Amino acid sequence: MKAALVLFSGGQDSATCLAWALDRFEHVETLGFDYGQRHVVELACRDALRAGMAGPGLGPDHTLAVPTLADIGGSALTEDAAIAMRADGLPNTFVPGRNILFLTLAAALAARRGIRHLVTGVCETDYSGYPDCRDDTIKSVQVTLNLGMQARFVIHTPLMWRDKAATWMLAEELGGAPLVALINTESHSCYLGDRTHRHPWGFGCGTCPACDLRARGWAQYVASAPV
Repeated sequence: MKAALVLFSGGQDSATCLAWALDRFEHVETLGFDYGQRHVVELACRDALRAGMAGPGLGPDHTLAVPTLADIGGSALTEDAAIAMRADGLPNTFVPGRNILFLTLAAALAARRGIRHLVTGVCETDYSGYPDCRDDTIKSVQVTLNLGMQARFVIHTPLMWRDKAATWMLAEELGGAPLVALINTESHSCYLGDRTHRHPWGFGCGTCPACDLRARGWAQYVASAPV
């Protein structure tokens, strides 16, 4: 448990995962992806989050450009399209292959950095229905990476079985009220990239699926806090 690479988007989940990794590993590096997302502002939020969690264990930050996903298109996350459900039952914010590709690139970087632990904030308990966030998918990717790269990577998913309220609770357990406040203020979840409207749960448009999940999780977290 010496070094880990956290897939760090700048959102609530990845910020909590960074705190989780810093609590468990001696050395932690971060990796973000610029894939032409409409909410690219999330990448700009990463600096403040890293600064708020800075310590001797926090190592370098990396960013990789993956324009291919936007070139392929077809997703409301990479195109100016109304967010809706597709005919196959998946939300049109789904970017096919995104998390599989991200984990593959993360593993390639980790191999060059001498790191075998990968940390990602995917979750199938309280999420948007993306199939590449499911536990079975991540386990399969881990097996494939280890076979294809002749390595022994371990993919950690600390949020897999936590809903958004439990994710806020985990942040509190890891860093108390200061960490919760940092993630609330500096992280970004809104699919539309809105950083102008401030809510009790953070910045966002307040209407997209990501904002809805975050708002409901915050309300449940606050309601469960001891008086």
